[in-house]
Amino acid sequence: MAALTHLSLAEARDGLRKKAFSAEELVAAHVQAVEAARGLNAIITETPEAALAAAKASDARLAKGEGRALEGIPVTVKDLFCTEGIRTTAASRILDRFVPPYESTVTAKLWDAGAVPMGKTNLDEFAMGSSTTTSHFGPTENPWRREGDNRPLVAGGSSGGSAAAVAAGLCLGATGTDTGGSIRQPAAFCGVVGLKPTYGRCSRWGIVAFASSLDQAGPFARSVRDAAILLGAMAGFDPKDSTSADVPVPDFEAALGQGVRGLKIGIPKEYQADGMAEEVTALWEQGKVWLKDAGAEIVDVSLPHTRYALPAYYIIAPAEASSNLARYDGVRYGLRVAGEDLNDMYKKTRAEGFGREVRRRILIGAYVLSAGYYDAYYLKAQKVRTLIARDFEEAFGKVDVLLTPTTPTPAFPIGEKEDDPVAMYLNDVFTVPASLAGLPGVSVPAGLSADGLPLGLQLIGRAFDEATLLRAAAALEAAAPGIQRGA
Repeated sequence: MAALTHLSLAEARDGLRKKAFSAEELVAAHVQAVEAARGLNAIITETPEAALAAAKASDARLAKGEGRALEGIPVTVKDLFCTEGIRTTAASRILDRFVPPYESTVTAKLWDAGAVPMGKTNLDEFAMGSSTTTSHFGPTENPWRREGDNRPLVAGGSSGGSAAAVAAGLCLGATGTDTGGSIRQPAAFCGVVGLKPTYGRCSRWGIVAFASSLDQAGPFARSVRDAAILLGAMAGFDPKDSTSADVPVPDFEAALGQGVRGLKIGIPKEYQADGMAEEVTALWEQGKVWLKDAGAEIVDVSLPHTRYALPAYYIIAPAEASSNLARYDGVRYGLRVAGEDLNDMYKKTRAEGFGREVRRRILIGAYVLSAGYYDAYYLKAQKVRTLIARDFEEAFGKVDVLLTPTTPTPAFPIGEKEDDPVAMYLNDVFTVPASLAGLPGVSVPAGLSADGLPLGLQLIGRAFDEATLLRAAAALEAAAPGIQRGA
């Protein structure tokens, strides 16, 4: 039964259709895996009863030949997606007891495709963080360990629980959200595939908001093929989301076999950053060789405003967060702490309900939006964002896909950077630019560090051209050595 938790999503899908095993057997194996791995703290709310009931229903459909795209496939959901009747906390004390009366569009699409809900995964509080250590429920541990060093490592963030759950075999796929790298960075740290689609490709309706002009849902999986399958189920126009794009959803899985022969792969010189580990640079060089050997043409390009991306992001995202989180006031839902009057209740509720990192970002956001600083900070950051998007547009006039590192270093021990928020923010230095431009990006596990930790390479594509992006990712995956989680 344990072998069922080592299958890829595509293998499990094919095995179910061939009746090599039942959905109940598949889900039961993953329920046992979840119970055995609670020490990782990857899942906030487990849903074994709902999972087994859904698996039974899937077996009935499969027996009739009515199986859907994800029939019987166990998945976990980042606890930022509202799930009807199942607690949704955003890893915050202020929403500790919130049970939504409605379902997010993305999760509704997954259930409609036959996916089985295994639980809600841990994250940085309100998705604000790069390590899944700001969670009200405690940090998630990375399933990987350094060779000869058993200290627990961060799983990345903010979607670290989802990445860890996939890496540890607790599910066959998971949802995440990516605002500035929160899918791609934890995917690199945990040695799995993480895909951020184009902004607007997947509906944001029913996802607890962090920064509305940046947040985008996407999948985690063990392979590029699995990510393509999940994206096909998650994507699509949603009239309930004003930022949802009314564009066709292609067959992403079918695009994978086309290879990269004839594609031009851009190498942006600005991604050679200070403080980047030498082994990351060496892997980037190896990635160029792999894609060239597969038939692609390697082209040097420039994205001159890249160095302004991180400071611009940490003005825009907190500004939007300060606005979005104003709704948590103790009046309508969530935690309420009594006060002497209404204003006192607001202050006490928000002081006790929000963690340190969330309070920091609300304060930064309120500051840059204030009357005396709006033009100096927020408006200027938006102009920089336009320049960054223009850089990408010019680069994609010459190339089809960009290749960069995903992170400057491998995963680091829990607590190592807790007292230095700037050092923590630098984890997103390679992922933030594509987020500001709204472009799709994917992290592919491509190698191991000297002490045995996974390293990822990032590919960035044109808007709504995830098919070409996934073609290149599949070629990179095929060339890279297989990465198996230790211990």
